Amino acid sequence: MQILLTGANGYIGMRLLPLLLDAGHNVICCVRDRDRFSVDNEMADKISIVEIDFLERPDPSKLPHKIDVAYYLIHSMSSSTSDFDKKEEISAQNFNVLVKNTHIKQVIYLSGIVNEKNLSKHLWSRKNVEETLYKGDFNLTVLRSGIIVGSGSSSFEIIRDLCEKLPIMITPKWVNTKTHPIAIRDVLSFMTGVLGNSECYNQSFDISGPNVITYKQMLQLYAKVRGIKLFIFTLPVMTPKLSSYWLYFVTSTSYKLALNLVDSMSIPVVANDKRLQKILGIEPMTYTKALELAFIKIEQNQVVSSWKDSMISGRFNQDIQKYVTVPRKGCLKDKKKIKIKDPELVIERIWAIGGETGWYYGDWMWKIRGHIDKFFGGVGLRRGRTNPDKINSGDALDFWRVLVADKTEKRLLLFAEMKVPGEAWLEFDIDQNNILHQTATFRPRGIWGRLYWYTMVPFHYFIFGGMIRNICSQNARQHR
Repeated sequence: MQILLTGANGYIGMRLLPLLLDAGHNVICCVRDRDRFSVDNEMADKISIVEIDFLERPDPSKLPHKIDVAYYLIHSMSSSTSDFDKKEEISAQNFNVLVKNTHIKQVIYLSGIVNEKNLSKHLWSRKNVEETLYKGDFNLTVLRSGIIVGSGSSSFEIIRDLCEKLPIMITPKWVNTKTHPIAIRDVLSFMTGVLGNSECYNQSFDISGPNVITYKQMLQLYAKVRGIKLFIFTLPVMTPKLSSYWLYFVTSTSYKLALNLVDSMSIPVVANDKRLQKILGIEPMTYTKALELAFIKIEQNQVVSSWKDSMISGRFNQDIQKYVTVPRKGCLKDKKKIKIKDPELVIERIWAIGGETGWYYGDWMWKIRGHIDKFFGGVGLRRGRTNPDKINSGDALDFWRVLVADKTEKRLLLFAEMKVPGEAWLEFDIDQNNILHQTATFRPRGIWGRLYWYTMVPFHYFIFGGMIRNICSQNARQHR
């Protein structure tokens, strides 16, 4: 079949794509920015890519007429705390217009469980998108999912941050809300199982695991699986805003996502039916089994995708490619260079930078900068990195965003998503003479930007100098 995969570079899309290819389907990957869509060469040869922003005026000529099925994986919850519901409705309306002139037979939409009368804004928006898609000229299959548990999922990473960092928790009362988690593997099984299945046309199904548990029990079971002692005390007077700050400062989530999550966490998310399990013959795994499998992937460095790499985890929602060309005028720079003996070894060290490896010099200073950034509403260092030795354009790397990651050209270009009065780049480049150039570029915004740069110059002298020396040192550590 010819399949249109929207949101192809998202957490679910990156997991679903190889399954569709392995099943022999032709896949058209729909993304807002093809430069951020990183797949290996073997996979790239098997797919087509189209650039479409569903918030813009529809241009039906961008899509081929021959499309059999589309996966609708477009969400905007993390991009805004005020109008994400309107954005999601516009995207769904534009999608209907775009596919109207194709030969599409089925659209599969991954939504959320919406069985309560009083819904949060987030869940109401999911239901509204569902109703909008039902107006399209195609057969719609809706999969209403509970919390998705898997390596790299936002829910898993939030739970992981909380349990690993806070052995004693003072929690909001919503930790006693019931939820119905489901393993990412089961979500993918349902998503591929309904593909082309006429028995699932024009129907909405709840999908979930076998366990109805509270958020508190989710934390406790995580601690049990990991062998961590955990003490949880509930504070009933904690407001939604305080709860959002609590999630934001303790976990790697963005404040916008934290606010929207807290808004939904007071609403029970429990499946009402198991019809699809019977139709497809799927027996979902338990919550603890999903946790165990997630850690197997993490330990084997096989995390395929992570929500942290999405643009909404950082400072920008789109148009980041305009920062790929580092400006020359009106900028302040710190340049370092060293002649190296083993370019391949140095490249491997550069490609391992950040996350658990750290920054090769003054890690305690980087951590302090991360805490300061988090305090003032930035991303801090908690995002880390998805893979310990692989980097793709568009990935998050602590409080940086990867703009260029080209091992062939021996070049890595990072753009700062920390809170700074200006714009900052960090570049590593090895030239033909085996000289490593390390360049920090800052384009200040007004007098405060210049004051910030000159205040940091003494720290830059030690941090950037020590970093390039240790990267090139024969005794430099690879990992902590």
